[in-house]
Amino acid sequence: MNTSSAPSRLVRFGAFQVDLTSGELRKHGVRIRLQDQPRQILAALLEAPGELVTREELCKRLWPGNTFVDFDHSLNTAVMRLREALSDSPENPRFIETVPRHGYRFIASVEESPREEISSPAKDIEPATRPASEIAALPAEHLDAPALHRSQVAAHFPGKSITFTILIAAAAVAIIAFSVFLARTSAHGGGSSKDLKSVVVLPLENLSEDKDQQYFADGMTDELIAHLAKIRSLRVISRTSAMEYKGSRKPLSEIARELKVDAVVEGTVLRSGNRVRITAELVQVATDRHLWAETYESQLDDVLSLQNQVASAIVNEIRINLTPEEQEQLATVRPVSAEGYEDYLRGRYYWNKRSEEGLTKAIYYFESATQKDPHSALAYAGLADCYSIIGSAIVGTVPPQDVAPKARAAALRALQLDSTLAESQTSLATVEFNYDWDWAAAAKGFRRAIELNPSYATAYQRYSLYLIAMGDAQQSIAEMNRARQLDPVSVSTNFSLGWRLYMARHYDAAIEQLRNTVDMDPNFALPHLVLGQSYEMTGAYDQAIAETRKAADISRQSPPMLGALGYAYAIAGRTAEAQAVLSDLLQRAQHSYVSPFYVAVIYTGLRDRENALLWLEKAYADRSNALVFLKVDPQLDTLRSDPRFQALLRRMTLPA
Repeated sequence: MNTSSAPSRLVRFGAFQVDLTSGELRKHGVRIRLQDQPRQILAALLEAPGELVTREELCKRLWPGNTFVDFDHSLNTAVMRLREALSDSPENPRFIETVPRHGYRFIASVEESPREEISSPAKDIEPATRPASEIAALPAEHLDAPALHRSQVAAHFPGKSITFTILIAAAAVAIIAFSVFLARTSAHGGGSSKDLKSVVVLPLENLSEDKDQQYFADGMTDELIAHLAKIRSLRVISRTSAMEYKGSRKPLSEIARELKVDAVVEGTVLRSGNRVRITAELVQVATDRHLWAETYESQLDDVLSLQNQVASAIVNEIRINLTPEEQEQLATVRPVSAEGYEDYLRGRYYWNKRSEEGLTKAIYYFESATQKDPHSALAYAGLADCYSIIGSAIVGTVPPQDVAPKARAAALRALQLDSTLAESQTSLATVEFNYDWDWAAAAKGFRRAIELNPSYATAYQRYSLYLIAMGDAQQSIAEMNRARQLDPVSVSTNFSLGWRLYMARHYDAAIEQLRNTVDMDPNFALPHLVLGQSYEMTGAYDQAIAETRKAADISRQSPPMLGALGYAYAIAGRTAEAQAVLSDLLQRAQHSYVSPFYVAVIYTGLRDRENALLWLEKAYADRSNALVFLKVDPQLDTLRSDPRFQALLRRMTLPA
């Protein structure tokens, strides 16, 4: 196709006319906004009406050879937007016919007119003089707003302020938009989108020139996922798995196949000062059908309303029957402090890094968010999670007694502000499990969180942790597999399954699962740690030492990883090396916090029962959350027959 020879002429079809020189599209004289790529596609089709224009020809025309883009998806999106402008349907086309797997054909009758017949803007027919049905048929998002009001509104309201004129025009556009929305909703009928039961929200693209605004785009993605996840009948892929596809050029069909979902939501975020614009679209993957696309804009203070609008539009398009509670949740919006919400998003950004440095920064921003917006339940829940994790034995850098009260207070405040948030319920249940050792309350909280949000993978993951501690391995693994369905490509979720298998003493299965997890991210320390522990229990000591040494190196010799390495040396009979690691930990404990539990573990490997039990008592006094697994931890098996160990179990009130 020779794009340089496009004739200078006016083309008419139906109620539309196109100037192929300028690319301007009009319907009944009203100019319709059309982006560059849809405009080029329309020109290409009109240059050869009735003939097949292949997808390859269109891609070459739209994108130079050195452009890095998902051509198939981008072309589909551009065609969808062109059809929207023409009020055309891919199922019953009036203008553009799809030739499956090949391209497109313009099928309407086309008339060519002399160049001088092109309507000038001054002679445009004002849309307000037409029947309302004609106006409603125009796609509102494509209308040129100035053409709607400049002459006629000024004539009707002489002497009025410009502001008043703009308000009248804005109201007209709003009415048209609402009419179009109702028309589109009615037109959907019983389409195939009702079969959609699962969805993934891919990371929204940051269109801001300031790349430091990436946290904002990620935060918008998180919040949209959270809004959709409130719908019990819809399976929504968790944030961590969705983020694995950030910047990916994989076709949507491949992503959907990997995640086992019916539909994909993708879009962009543009932050400019205190205004936010979200553009999103919903794609049914099986048919490659673009079900819906829209742009929303608001002040940052009203961003929760904006998120609700997007989520509600997606739910409406999928046509899921909502419970009254779900309808209320999507309809309820409270105002937020712009500064507080921004700090909340920054906190979530650093929380998701799961590093000690990231947790420290997340605490700072969550605390700032709660000060600027004392009514933000999500900020308090985030703060509680940070305190819970940074004081846990797996991090091992802060005494639990220093942070447990802060975690509890933040979780209670989150629950007080909004008891319907799964995040609030999970945060408090985590504190009750990790530090209060109130098993019944923790179980009740985790179950309530799952009831409130069946797509919240973290609730399943932590409930699984509770179940394994109670000795219910079968149910624990079942809950962990539910979490994996929601978060299938998350390294953390896959590691957690391997860790449950290890605690359940399914060592071969644990090794296989953890090897796969290491392949997903070789620089994640925890899978190496538990893989090494699994090798220990099978007698493969050389492999155990190699894996625990990798874990220690990746974590920069953190106390939890050194404790595991010292234990591996000890049970392998390399006593001198185990003693060296033990001395290192004891020396560190003199000037920084080291969980007593990891000292106890090394003494256990060295078969020094007296010192092992002594340091377990210190861990008990320290409220170390490692003791919640006292009943099932394989590394403590050599101590189980000792009456002092049994007494410690009774004080923990763990079930027999």
